[in-house]
Amino acid sequence: MGFPTKVQLIKRQASEQWYINFPSAIAQAMEFSRGETVEWIVEDKALLALRRLAPPPPTLKKTLPASSPTSSSSGTNAPPPSTSAASRTARKPSR
Repeated sequence: MGFPTKVQLIKRQASEQWYINFPSAIAQAMEFSRGETVEWIVEDKALLALRRLAPPPPTLKKTLPASSPTSSSSGTNAPPPSTSAASRTARKPSR
């Protein structure tokens, strides 16, 4: 889902500044903090990416399920493939 945002330009006598403001919903969802340093990356003329230099830790930590002792053998306990004539003729060749 996108959030349309206008680019703002402030011209002064000796300089100009460009601003792009984040909608509050995006800033809150990304958990930005005041004064946080970010880096802009120009991917191409249609895509401007923002990289966080110090992102906050994830709220939900993913854990991998514990594997059973038999699953660590990588198929060494699996039966060998069938080589009977019936299994070879049952398959139709693909074209």
